[in-house]
Amino acid sequence: MNKAELIEQLFAKTGAASKAETGRWVDIFVELVIDTLKKGDEVAISGFGTFLVKNRAARTGRNPKTGATISILATKVPKFKAGKGFKDAVKK
Repeated sequence: MNKAELIEQLFAKTGAASKAETGRWVDIFVELVIDTLKKGDEVAISGFGTFLVKNRAARTGRNPKTGATISILATKVPKFKAGKGFKDAVKK
């Protein structure tokens, strides 16, 4: 499912005023998740999962083209941890 399909299904299920309004709500949700993660906080949605930021340590790697060793800097990466309800629903 892509964003347009998500908006279409949300519009159909909620009876929102318009698809454009539904699209704005999806955009606001994504923006709020990103802003919260930027601050270093988590977004936990009971029964669904948790969006969080993990620190990835610096490491060495190899350039696949040349085989030369390269340094990969430490960075922060977004993660999603599925909740129990979500995992159980997918298993069925």
